[in-house]
Amino acid sequence: MASVVPAQARISIIGAGPAGLTCARILQQRGLAVTVYDRDPGPDARNQGGTLDLREDNGQIALREAGLLKEFFRLARPEGQEMRQMDPAGTITFHHMPDADELLKPEIDRGQLRDLLLDSLHPQTVHWGHALKEISGPADGPRLLHFTDGTSIETDLVIGADGAFSRVRPAISAAVPAYTGVSFLEAWFNDVDNRHPDLADLVGQGGAHAADGERALFAQRNSGDHIRVYIIQRLPVDWISRNGLTAADTDGIRTLLLKEFADWSPRLRRLITDNDGPYVDRPIFALPVPHTWEHNPTVTLLGDAAHLMPPLGVGVNLAMLDASELAVALATSATVAEAIAAYEASMLPRSTEMAKILEGAAGDLLSADGPDSGDDAQR
Repeated sequence: MASVVPAQARISIIGAGPAGLTCARILQQRGLAVTVYDRDPGPDARNQGGTLDLREDNGQIALREAGLLKEFFRLARPEGQEMRQMDPAGTITFHHMPDADELLKPEIDRGQLRDLLLDSLHPQTVHWGHALKEISGPADGPRLLHFTDGTSIETDLVIGADGAFSRVRPAISAAVPAYTGVSFLEAWFNDVDNRHPDLADLVGQGGAHAADGERALFAQRNSGDHIRVYIIQRLPVDWISRNGLTAADTDGIRTLLLKEFADWSPRLRRLITDNDGPYVDRPIFALPVPHTWEHNPTVTLLGDAAHLMPPLGVGVNLAMLDASELAVALATSATVAEAIAAYEASMLPRSTEMAKILEGAAGDLLSADGPDSGDDAQR
């Protein structure tokens, strides 16, 4: 079957995260029709996560292409670029305070970014409550999307923007994410200026990191007077159940953590003890390096579905750059197949290079030198 002209193609994006929505926005800006399918029952079904830094050399490029850069800067927090590095005694060993006009990588809450992108799309672009089960049909199309509710939809192009455990990826790659050996445990702090003023002062307006080589704490200020803390350790992926606990056993988990951080300063230990609500277990996975696949004229991947890496400041930025380049390629190519080939010729080498740099780097988060004491670490 001959590849379809993009202007006539039925384009389906799986996943309504920042990457999928960025791709949809730019496609619509370029006059192409697109539908986004997401497994959540609606846009407010779950918390969208913490804060993101969007960098001028990738994430901001995508937002400029989407025509949303000015709106982003109105929402972003340049003060969130502040970074503090501490030792386990709570002594600051490095402190970056951004200049008043510094816009290298301003912060924005993930939920705010998602809402900005959602509100920019045509009505009914996103079809909620559509969890993909599998893809069938010949490689040259058309493809059939099978959803878990028993419905199916025919399409000419499937774009997998559905994250680490993508349901689109098996259509072109047998690769699966592997556990890195490093686990995050997320803790939330609300109304921090009133309820946790000492911790608000400790963290500042951006991020604060402390580590001793074996364990680490990373705290991030979010908008709305919130702080998220990530407790980082090398542990088996099932460390909670191995200790006879469940994720809901906040007191039991806290007792284990306090033993591990027994030698740390009481002030830093409050980032473990004073959280509002339960912890959230977030083991860190990554795809094999390099992760590539043979060209397929009807399926491609972007973001974590294509190149899941340790969380060192590049994930959402590379994903949004992927989305921008794919959308522009579709708008400027004669066929869908040509667009995919042009996009992957740029994306795969770029992502492979970065994945090689970050391979095994999840352990850098435990380093006493910190993952971001200088900006080169996250570049």
